[in-house]
Amino acid sequence: MMVDWVECKLGEVFLIERGGSPRPIKEFVTTDANGVNWIKIGDATNSSKYIKSTIQKIKPSGLKKSREVFPGDLILSNSMSFGRPYIMGIMGAIHDGWLVFRENRHIEKDFIYHSLGSPTTFNQFSKNAKGSTVKNLNIKIVEDVDFLLPPLPIQRAIVSKIESLFSSLDSGIADLKKAQAQLKIYRQAVLKKAFEGELTSRELTKEGIPKDWNLLQLKDACENIKVGVVIKPAQYYTDSENGIKAFRSANVRENRINDTNWVYFNKEGHKVNKRTQLSEGDVLIVRSGYPGTSCVVTKDFAGCNAIDILIATPNLELILPNFLCAFNNSPLAKGLFSKGSRGVAQKHLNVGVYSKLSILLPPIFDQKQILKEIESRLSVCDKVDKDIKDSLVKATALRQSILKKAFEGKLLTKAEIEKCKQEADYEPASVLLERIRKEKK
Repeated sequence: MMVDWVECKLGEVFLIERGGSPRPIKEFVTTDANGVNWIKIGDATNSSKYIKSTIQKIKPSGLKKSREVFPGDLILSNSMSFGRPYIMGIMGAIHDGWLVFRENRHIEKDFIYHSLGSPTTFNQFSKNAKGSTVKNLNIKIVEDVDFLLPPLPIQRAIVSKIESLFSSLDSGIADLKKAQAQLKIYRQAVLKKAFEGELTSRELTKEGIPKDWNLLQLKDACENIKVGVVIKPAQYYTDSENGIKAFRSANVRENRINDTNWVYFNKEGHKVNKRTQLSEGDVLIVRSGYPGTSCVVTKDFAGCNAIDILIATPNLELILPNFLCAFNNSPLAKGLFSKGSRGVAQKHLNVGVYSKLSILLPPIFDQKQILKEIESRLSVCDKVDKDIKDSLVKATALRQSILKKAFEGKLLTKAEIEKCKQEADYEPASVLLERIRKEKK
């Protein structure tokens, strides 16, 4: 522990209260402009630090059965995603999924905010939270959490350094995310050029199309296009140990199979749904949500079933499975799917629409060359994207490392600490704690 710091409990330095919910809540929700801000978890997840607005309001009469909070109060989630702190930027009322730390003039609010969000504190929350399925915190658990209290100037210096480091970190994260977005645009540009004939060296026609390329409807480029089982046959489901995998939309990603979250058919279901059994080289196409998203069935997944997704079997004399898959995932095809798909809230792609879409089809030799060009360009993208994701993970770990050092008294340098000691309100935290105790009584 640092000199002049003191170890105490959160309950020694803060008045901690639990929220409350007027019930039935629907009778208290109001659209009146004079209603009281009703702070819900959804309002917090839209905030990074301060809660400045709410989706709902409740009638002022609901305050009698709730807990009022004020700007500067710090609230802490105590259920589900427990242990997440936020600072109030508005007045309002909190339900019983929140605890409130009343503002303490002897402790910098940003200091306690960062402290509650640190691994040191969260580990104590996690260890002591009650419940088997859903973990919860209560006032007693939070009051008993160990807390290192430094002098006020040290608190201010720690907050200043944390936020300076976080600002640099956030700037780097923003640059990484911008690079991710640019990679996505580049990927789409590569696929767009591929199916407009710009990745081949063939002579072009007057219309700018490579010679020997033919415009075909997908039904003419494929031996068969069908849809997997539409009604989920629950009576055919079984466990993973005894069952046969059945593809759903969740298992189809762009150019790859998501080998998680499977459902399994028993032997009877597999036999009854024989027409949906897959062969190596079949192309799977998502119908709903993100219509057109495609992958190719590999040897390891041949024999599996399919539920509510399109199955296209390419005519190998006309089109390669990977070429059809790449086309489906291209911005050109996605635009066609979007126009042809039905549904308002959620687009839905059916066999008839998909079958009638047209593709500009090069000879097999050109298809192979185009796929090589696509793979060459996108493999570089994949490597860069992986590096970016790794860096983002490291950034999250670095943020936690900064907080851990800060609340173990290891973030400030000796020179920074000496500078704090020259400030007029510097005093050992033991003196500060005693003053807090007396005022709290």
